[in-house]
Amino acid sequence: MSFLGLDLGTSGLRGLLVDAQGRSLASAERQYSVSHPFPGWSEQDPADWIAALNGVVNDLRGACAEFRDLQAIGVAGHMHGATLLDASGKVLRPCMLWNDARAQAEADELDQTAGVRESSGNIVFAGFTAPKVQWVRRNEPEIFAKIDKVLLPAAYLNQYLTGSAVADMSDSAGTTWLDVGARDWSDRVLGMTGLSRAQMPRLVEGAQSAGVLRPELARRWGVPDGVVIAGGAGDNAAAACGMGVLNEGQGFVSLGTSGVLLAARDGYRPAPDTAVHTFCHAVPGRWYQMGVMLSATDSLNWLARITGQDAAALTGVLGDDLIAPGAVRFLPYLSGERTPHNDTAIRGSFTGLSTATHREDLTRAVLEGVAFGLRDSLEALKSADARLDHVFAIGGGAASRYWLKLIATVLSVPLALPKGAEFGAALGAARLARTAATGEPVSEVMRPPETDAVIAPDPAVSAAFEDAYHAFKACYSGIKSVQ
Repeated sequence: MSFLGLDLGTSGLRGLLVDAQGRSLASAERQYSVSHPFPGWSEQDPADWIAALNGVVNDLRGACAEFRDLQAIGVAGHMHGATLLDASGKVLRPCMLWNDARAQAEADELDQTAGVRESSGNIVFAGFTAPKVQWVRRNEPEIFAKIDKVLLPAAYLNQYLTGSAVADMSDSAGTTWLDVGARDWSDRVLGMTGLSRAQMPRLVEGAQSAGVLRPELARRWGVPDGVVIAGGAGDNAAAACGMGVLNEGQGFVSLGTSGVLLAARDGYRPAPDTAVHTFCHAVPGRWYQMGVMLSATDSLNWLARITGQDAAALTGVLGDDLIAPGAVRFLPYLSGERTPHNDTAIRGSFTGLSTATHREDLTRAVLEGVAFGLRDSLEALKSADARLDHVFAIGGGAASRYWLKLIATVLSVPLALPKGAEFGAALGAARLARTAATGEPVSEVMRPPETDAVIAPDPAVSAAFEDAYHAFKACYSGIKSVQ
């Protein structure tokens, strides 16, 4: 008996096969590209996702005999993408991705419309799905007129797997069309954007069955008939399932291309004025809130690129002991920012440069700027009464112990490093698949991983970093005052 978790990421699709006890059996990954035809645009061809899926399945079939005993599949996907289909199921245009910023005007209009925030529980960010489709309505009316279904990327894979349009609550919560408290589509907000419930996928909870694998795929893949397809999840909700982050006080910080500070909630407590995201969790009766910054490791990778250095080499020379902040400060807004500023136009900057500034000073400033951006998210979460007692640290940036110690100190929160390599979105998707197929209690399947190490705040420099954080906030205020 095996279960497959699929993580549909921005740059590639990863598949993780686990056994009935949740242990990893095999994994595979295929890459694809992102298109940027104009500044601020970010698009992808959904056909690339299908090709990657079939490639991953072929790799897993060849690598692991247990694939033939597949019982269920769960899909986690990058959120907010607008995949538009006509009545025949044909994709009408490239999918506009989560980091596509062209729909700022449409987002502002929706956000200022009475009742929208109250229903969605969120500010209408330019990256959300509804403003993207409004942009299509305004700029590509011939395509808008043909829309039969609007699907998120994970829901598009669900349709490929099952033959029907179905999506989970956590992913759908990032569209603006979902009434996040009621966990149902808002007919009123849909109507505001010229759409109807009939053009949306059917909603299920992430740990429930969304259907079964199409017979032709079962035959081609050599698996039994009736393989269950779970509702699945948005990527961060799936990562939370992979780490057992379901209950009040649990959370994680993710240092990926973007930076996320997520807190599980046992009830619906929206706080849209803070620019905190309030979404349904992938399991019933749970929600989560998160602050999002758009350039986390992306900021370090940018510095590595312009200095001709490897990112690991830049951080490696800093050693293990935390250094008090210096004169150089960095605002990490290379692609705009969400929490707490909701500003797609703001851009990054260095201040405090001098002839004495070295590359190491720039590196420390970048790491500190990202840490301060995450502190902004923490303050926003606190204003929503979210509690973070136990916080995991994950993502590529978590490989730097210096950066983790810095973040722990700036947040004044110990960071736990999960033991083992499998604890992210693919594992969460596999756990959702297992729950949907077996009916096991969520609490039994989605347990936290063992802790490999705990990175504690450094009290020797905590006061210095507290002062530096307030100076960082003043830098942002200064930029806003001259815009």
